[in-house]
Amino acid sequence: MLPILSWSNLSVNEQKQRLKRVTLKNASKETVAKIIANVKEQGDKALMQYSREFDSVDLSELTISKKSIARTAISETALSAIKSAIETITMFHKATTPQTIRVDTVVGISIERLYRPVDKVGLYIPGGNNTPLISSLLMQAIPALVAGCPTRVLCTPPNARGEIDPHLLVAARLCNIDTIYPIGGAQAIAAMAYGTESVIKVDKIFGPGNSYVTEAKIQVSIDPEGAAIDMPAGPSEVLVIADKYANPNFVAADLLAQAEHGVDSQVILLCETMAFAELVNNAIAEQIQELKKAAIINQSLQHSSILVCSSRAEMVTIVNSYAPEHLIINCVDAADWVDDIVNAGTIFLGAYAAETMGDYVTGSNHVLPTNGYARTHNGLSTIDFLKAISVQSISQDGIKTLGKAAYTLAMMEGLDAHANAVMLRLGESNECN
Repeated sequence: MLPILSWSNLSVNEQKQRLKRVTLKNASKETVAKIIANVKEQGDKALMQYSREFDSVDLSELTISKKSIARTAISETALSAIKSAIETITMFHKATTPQTIRVDTVVGISIERLYRPVDKVGLYIPGGNNTPLISSLLMQAIPALVAGCPTRVLCTPPNARGEIDPHLLVAARLCNIDTIYPIGGAQAIAAMAYGTESVIKVDKIFGPGNSYVTEAKIQVSIDPEGAAIDMPAGPSEVLVIADKYANPNFVAADLLAQAEHGVDSQVILLCETMAFAELVNNAIAEQIQELKKAAIINQSLQHSSILVCSSRAEMVTIVNSYAPEHLIINCVDAADWVDDIVNAGTIFLGAYAAETMGDYVTGSNHVLPTNGYARTHNGLSTIDFLKAISVQSISQDGIKTLGKAAYTLAMMEGLDAHANAVMLRLGESNECN
């Protein structure tokens, strides 16, 4: 059950506390740094050692054979579901791939902005609670494929037998990934960032993980010899806005769905009346009895809440202040709210817009900014697997048109060599006076 609070009756400090995220237990920077150093120094030997230490598995090989990937089979139902998700995710990411543009800024000067794929990308898929996070693989692998990244490798922790879930292997195969390492944790990030005898060094690393994985990503990203990363990651979260017409069972189900991600997940409901809040709480109490992860959900709900608001403006202010990873607007006029929302990872509109759909099959990417990073970051997309290059063409007309301005600015900054490069092209120094 969630605490029900009237927003306007809370002090400013109490309001801040209600919107405060869970304080994560940070991984030791020193511990992660030691793991990274060992992998850099000892390569495969360190990876095998950490697999025994952290995953209780003895690995004879650090690469899943291509034959094993090719012959892995799953049920037709599971295969069909994965293919459906691949189809919609591919469609969306192809449609939103940035295109080359050309701009003529003045006569004689044109600039093209074109895109090239990141050469080598590493995808990390957590193995929490032995749950195959197939959707996480698809959300990374498909935009990498659409972007045309030539080398795409995957790291994910194995089970106690040193195996990767067959659903993950099939999903990887369908996304044209055949280089898979049964390695998890900070050591996997280090291996992809620096390379080992078996693991390919990559240019950029993607994917969520625990605090050790997150800390490892941060450390390798600030090392020039390491690798770039996608975005900061934190516990999953949802904020739901519901009006009096909303189905309390739907609202409760959305809150519970997000709460089962982990004990540090957070869910918040904004509604109009205490009576509706009670209906949602009753629905939560009823539905949770049938859920396998009730223990996890109950811990998550301890730092979550229902906030009863007096106006739409109050709700919008809360949303933009909190900057949720997921925002569900379960209102009859849901579309009318969008223009006022400036901070959210993704928005779901209407009574039937279950956030679960976005996690798996709508086509939009579910790798989203958490912990308030939606104020400055957006969800993963094809552009994250690309880099933009500006190509500038300058003719004699162009140098005549803007050369004097460039010369003057260079001289103002005391950079006479810069000025000289323009002056020589203009042909006469007195033309710059």
